Amino acid sequence: MHQPIEMAQRKAIAKPRSKKGFDPKRFLAKVGGGPSAANFPKTSRIFTQGDPANAVFYIQEGQVKLTVVSRQGKEAVIAILGPGDFFGEGCLAGQVVRMASASAMSECSIVRLEKEAVSRVLREQPSFSEMFLMHVLSRNIRFEADLVDHLFNSSEKRLARILLLLANFGKTGEPQTVIPRISQEMLAEIIGTTRSRVSFFMNRFRKLGFIDYNGRLEIHSSLLNVVLVE
Repeated sequence: MHQPIEMAQRKAIAKPRSKKGFDPKRFLAKVGGGPSAANFPKTSRIFTQGDPANAVFYIQEGQVKLTVVSRQGKEAVIAILGPGDFFGEGCLAGQVVRMASASAMSECSIVRLEKEAVSRVLREQPSFSEMFLMHVLSRNIRFEADLVDHLFNSSEKRLARILLLLANFGKTGEPQTVIPRISQEMLAEIIGTTRSRVSFFMNRFRKLGFIDYNGRLEIHSSLLNVVLVE
């Protein structure tokens, strides 16, 4: 089914004559301009928990959320990802089925990288391996920080932290102060509290001048005060 995509990705990998001349970002842009790229409307599902795990995905534009559903039917948001992030990489470590669902939080442009193609480029191109390793390490650090946040910080601090992360504060490049609309229900799911508590803190942040929202949500750097205060 995905044979044309696999062939296109093999050609993109094989084209450089030397490992030194391989550019990971150019490779991703090249395959992103071919049949492996797809646009996903807001709220559309990219894959579902339990689906076969046979590809890695790379976000060119937009934001994606990863969610898990328990046997009792309770859903939890485990990650929100943006441009430059990979997801679905569990298939490279022997994951047979998806352990989470992925859906678009905004209009997204996403590149599907077949498992075989990714495995090959990781073996043959050190620059891509280094880029991918940095992604995996960064994600691991982020998950550890999320765990510490849930264990030791108040729900107010957890909310402030996730808003700052959504606005890219602390990442390379300029922060994106205006972030895509996100419901208070989703924020409550992410930080592990109730919608009413989120509403209370959001109103407090707005009164203190840390955020503005009137049809769109704007995050100010002063919100860092909530996270930094002991």
